[in-house]
Amino acid sequence: MATIDPAVLRVADAVGALIESWGFKRNMGRMWAVLYLEDHALTAADLGERLGLSTGAVSMLLNELMQWEIIKKTWVVGERREHFEAETSIWKMVSRVFRERELRWVRTAHEAFAEAGKGLEAGDDERHRLIAGRVAGLTQLAEVGAHLLETMLEGEAIDSLPIKTVGELARAVARPAQAGARDAEHGEGRDERDRDRDGRAHDGEHDDRGGDPGDRGGERGKP
Repeated sequence: MATIDPAVLRVADAVGALIESWGFKRNMGRMWAVLYLEDHALTAADLGERLGLSTGAVSMLLNELMQWEIIKKTWVVGERREHFEAETSIWKMVSRVFRERELRWVRTAHEAFAEAGKGLEAGDDERHRLIAGRVAGLTQLAEVGAHLLETMLEGEAIDSLPIKTVGELARAVARPAQAGARDAEHGEGRDERDRDRDGRAHDGEHDDRGGDPGDRGGERGKP
C-alpha cells in the first residue's frame, strides 16, 4: 500500500478545508493537493490508497476535477493504466472558477436587482422610496462587483485607494473610463489648437512674401 508523507497529508487536509469553504467537496481539494505535491503522475488506485477512498469515490472526484480542469489525464510510457497530474497554475484554476461561477452569480443578481428596480420607479410614498433607494444600492453594488471581477480576470489595474462606501467604489472603478474620455477630449483640443496655429503661421508667411505688387513696382521705379 502506498504511503503518504505526514506533511503532505497535513497540506492536503488544509487545502480540503479551504476548498470546502469555497463550496466544493473537501476531497476534491485533498486529491488535487496530493497530485500537486507529487513529482510524478499517479493512478486512480494510487490516489485511493493515499487518501483512503473507495474506487467509486476516486472515479467521481477525478471526473469532477477534470471538468474544472484542475487536474488532467496523462500517459506514462510502458504503463497501460491512466495517470493523472495536477494543474500547477494556481491563478489559472482560481480565475476559471471566478469566471464560470462567481461572475455569473453576480451578473444574475445584478439583472434581478435592476428588473426589480424598474418596478419601483412609480411609487412616491416614503416607504416606497426607501425600498427603491436600497434596491438601487444593491444594483450598484452588483454592477461594481461584476466590474471588479472582470477587471481582475483581465489582469488590469484596480484603484487600490481605501474605499469605505459603495459610492466611493463606483467612482473608483469609473475613474479609468473618465480619464480616457478626458484624454480623448484634450487630444482633440490640442489637434484643433495645432491646426489654428499652423493656419496663422501660414497666413503670416503669405503676408511677408506677398505685399502689394504695385508698391514693390513703385519702389523699384524710384531713383
